[in-house]
Amino acid sequence: MAIKAIIDPHHHLWDLENYSYPWLCQPGEPVAPIAGSLKPIMTSYSLDDYKEDAKHWNIVKDVHLDALSADIQAETRWLQKMKDETGFPTAIVAHADLEADDVEELLTTYAKSKAVRGIRQILNWHPNSELSFVERNDLLTDPKWLQGFGLLEKYAFSFDLQLYPHQMLDAAKVARNHQGTTIVLNHTGMPLDRDDAGIKMWREGMQALAANPNVNAKISGLGMVGLEWTTLSVRPFVLETIDIFGVDRCMFASNFPVDKIYASFDQIYETFFELVKDLSETDQKKMFHDNARRVYRL
Repeated sequence: MAIKAIIDPHHHLWDLENYSYPWLCQPGEPVAPIAGSLKPIMTSYSLDDYKEDAKHWNIVKDVHLDALSADIQAETRWLQKMKDETGFPTAIVAHADLEADDVEELLTTYAKSKAVRGIRQILNWHPNSELSFVERNDLLTDPKWLQGFGLLEKYAFSFDLQLYPHQMLDAAKVARNHQGTTIVLNHTGMPLDRDDAGIKMWREGMQALAANPNVNAKISGLGMVGLEWTTLSVRPFVLETIDIFGVDRCMFASNFPVDKIYASFDQIYETFFELVKDLSETDQKKMFHDNARRVYRL
């Protein structure tokens, strides 16, 4: 259906037969903090599976985000080998705990993998423990974590920022103090709370982050915080994110196979294209291709 060249800057692969993913391998029917039941994706998801889901779209390059393997270095080696053999994934964003004593040793190891472009450490903490991905609420202000974050520029790594809106002001300060590090906000800022106060917090946090020219925004993951995917439900968040960050710092992403719980690949990208159909072809190309190419150096 799509004839335009697309870069998908956020998807995952996993091999449950050969690697451990604790969040997917829980007993019974695992439930993610916000995503709901994970049963639909409790199976290995290969590059061929991804290509099958995306077969109607001209995905020319892609970025693999860490899938929270129990062995993060083994995951990166597996992906680098896949890249060497197939050309995909085009780039890798690997996991690191930036507050760890051995973080620089890990970053040095990642730097040896030609496909690694950046680091992600999920930071989602919520007063409701059932919605938290991490146990600590102070990482963004912790001196040791900030020291680790400061190493990213040394290795020319970007940082994928996944958090909740109430954490954005602290993140904006980190961005302001590390202008040499490219930051990519994940999943449209995860607007979890949809009442007036929640939307206001999301909007103000997005504006604070966007005030820093080194911060970019990935428009993705809206099924996780809405548990539905319709053009009507995602429209205000997509359009306001573009308004806040501008077409030069936004990129559309699938978040597959996680968002497969809520919508097909076709439905997601049809929605994205529908919502920006009135923008110029140049601006659309930036958000579906050029910005991801620049940010991840593809």
